[in-house]
Amino acid sequence: MRTEDSSSGPEARRGVFATTHWSVVLASADQDSPQAAAALEQLCRDYWYPIYVYIRRQGHPPEAAEDLTQEFFARLLAKDYLSAVRPEQGRFRWFVLCAVKRFLINEGQRARAAKRGGAVRHVAFDGHAAEGHYGLEAADSTTPDKLFDRAWAVALIERVHRLLQEEYALEGKAELFERLSVFLSGDKAGATYADAGARLEMTEGAVKVAVHRLRRRYRELLREHVAQTTRTAAELEEELRDLRAVFAG
Repeated sequence: MRTEDSSSGPEARRGVFATTHWSVVLASADQDSPQAAAALEQLCRDYWYPIYVYIRRQGHPPEAAEDLTQEFFARLLAKDYLSAVRPEQGRFRWFVLCAVKRFLINEGQRARAAKRGGAVRHVAFDGHAAEGHYGLEAADSTTPDKLFDRAWAVALIERVHRLLQEEYALEGKAELFERLSVFLSGDKAGATYADAGARLEMTEGAVKVAVHRLRRRYRELLREHVAQTTRTAAELEEELRDLRAVFAG
């Protein structure tokens, strides 16, 4: 009689969410720990552009939007907002968007220039690059909430792509990733397995196998990264559906 492998049973699956960024961030509201601080800072790095986009779409000019984004993160890192977090509120993305909305309402027209360069803990980001990205979307009539979701999705995809690229580089397969990464997206720009094989000195069949492995690892990393901001398997699936919907729409 076959017994269930404990590594894939219900307890193991629940364990996937036991040490996610979201759970660590929730814990950080009550205790200061290096693990919680590192998790929160990583989430800030992931979310700075979606937040910047949301603030810009609310009508704030670039410099003011950058100041507001930094001030929001200063408050978040100081845990001012975490005391209001409740597990039943759901996904971290929703919490962040609601927190930004409350922050903008409360902040109003208060002077923010003094925060620049002061003793405020900043989250590193390239404001010039952010504005360049935003300029490509400025003509879009999408609502601030939808624009936030799209920026979140793009930032997530870009991060997973970088992580996968780093994995291949560490394995000495940087060229393989460079040649095959085009097959991760729907727009292959006329690329074929035969052409990739010729450049890599691989058979077309070997390229197909390599692309299959690349896509599988990409999906695994994507799920792992999304799981960092969800608490349950159901929330993870909902977030993945939202991610697909952003690109489908």
